[in-house]
Amino acid sequence: MHAALLGNLVGPDGLIIIVVLVVVLLFGGNKLPKLARGLGSASHEFRKGLDEGEAENKANATPKKDTAKTTDDEDKSSE
Repeated sequence: MHAALLGNLVGPDGLIIIVVLVVVLLFGGNKLPKLARGLGSASHEFRKGLDEGEAENKANATPKKDTAKTTDDEDKSSE
């Protein structure tokens, strides 16, 4: 019976519980809110960076004026 209980604890949901308990023991209850705030802030900055990168890629992907026409016109006028 103990093996079945241990198997349930180590399962997908049980593993999360074990990880949470280890984190609480390592960091203590007082530091957990600061840790969560730091993770949230890092996640927000990461998403902000992704959005800026996508905006930059869209700006670079827009077609620019063809500069070949101006150089062709200059070549004809020099002849």
